[in-house]
Amino acid sequence: MAKGSFFSRLFKKDKEETQQDKSEQQESAFVNENPVNEPEQDKATDEAFREPEPFVNETPVNEAIPDDVSPETVDEIDEHKEPLAAEEPSAAEEPSVAEVVAPDAAEICAQVTAESRAEQPLPEPEPKPAQEQSKRSLWKRLTSGLKKTSTAIGDGLWGIFKDKKIDDELFEELETQLLTADIGVPTTMRIVERLTEQADRRQLKDAETLYQLLQDDMVDILKEVEQPLELPQNAEGPYVILMVGVNGVGKTTTIGKLAQQFRQQGKSVMLAAGDTFRAAAVEQLQVWGERNAIPVVAQHTGADSASVIYDAVAAAKARNVDVLIADTAGRLQNKAHLMDELKKVVRVMKKLDENAPHEVMLTLDAGTGQNAISQAKLFTEAVGVSGITLTKLDGTAKGGVIFAIADQFNIPIRYIGVGEGIDDLRPFEAKPFVQALFQRAIEESKEEPQGE
Repeated sequence: MAKGSFFSRLFKKDKEETQQDKSEQQESAFVNENPVNEPEQDKATDEAFREPEPFVNETPVNEAIPDDVSPETVDEIDEHKEPLAAEEPSAAEEPSVAEVVAPDAAEICAQVTAESRAEQPLPEPEPKPAQEQSKRSLWKRLTSGLKKTSTAIGDGLWGIFKDKKIDDELFEELETQLLTADIGVPTTMRIVERLTEQADRRQLKDAETLYQLLQDDMVDILKEVEQPLELPQNAEGPYVILMVGVNGVGKTTTIGKLAQQFRQQGKSVMLAAGDTFRAAAVEQLQVWGERNAIPVVAQHTGADSASVIYDAVAAAKARNVDVLIADTAGRLQNKAHLMDELKKVVRVMKKLDENAPHEVMLTLDAGTGQNAISQAKLFTEAVGVSGITLTKLDGTAKGGVIFAIADQFNIPIRYIGVGEGIDDLRPFEAKPFVQALFQRAIEESKEEPQGE
């Protein structure tokens, strides 16, 4: 029994050692197939997959950014940009943009000096008298607007008289030049006859002296019709102005300019859209009214013109308006039924005010030349024209027709139009007008400053 027990224990021990050897071999094989990472390898792997650290611009705490440095000097770091390498810059390299450079003393002094100069207002030049500026401005507008007519009259006549002797040939050339300038046959003949008489009476030999007498004679012709429109003071009821004329002479535009000038004079104004045949005329007048805050009495297109103007007179009286300007349809002077219609308008006005219209203003286009004479004649016969406005002098060389109108009709010329601006519709003055034609300075502004 003891011997059998010994062998059984020995066999059991060998079996346990054999199982332990097999277990160690299996563990060794598993380790070889799955090796354990070394600490250095783990560190290298972490270094490879680690996210880069953002670049931080370290500015010393004690180094403050100057207040006068513009925001553009300091660049903000974009989070989406790649980080810069953390390398020390060499001594030869220039400072990066992110570095703030403080201004030196010279720059600060220059800036302070510039600011102090900017704070000190510059001395203003002494203003010229308002009256002198106004005269020069009006003179420039007049000479500029009459440039074409001046070329036809002033320049042409100067060529006749300069360095010439007074003889029949000179007067023949003068007659031709005046007719070319649309002064008209009757007026031209009277001018030539008067100059001939003066030359004989004074026994003149100098043609340039005769040239001066010609200008004086032309001033005398226009002086007879130099009568500006004057509104009565403290009048009972509105001062009614009836605008008449053919199509296309600028009646509606003249109404708008007159209305604004009256407003500037402190007058209350009302407009009547009596041109009911043309829809654009009503709209145009309403635009002028809105622009100047002026009431406009109007009806639909095709309405009775006399009815519109009657309502306007009644409204102006009820509102105590100072000035009522009534537009009318353009009509040809040779159409009897149209002229009769204009007479009806005048009759209707007198039902409300026996003195209305206080002014019948005929608008003439200077560019029509001698046709303006025919218009003035027939409108005067129909409704009794009391004043004339001559428009569009700036666009024609036929401005000489004004002498024929003044000489033949003796109707006051209230206004002349020498441009498109409000101030280019100006009261007529004979002497400056003739001087502008002959390119002479008016007495108040003979000495024009240099550069003007």
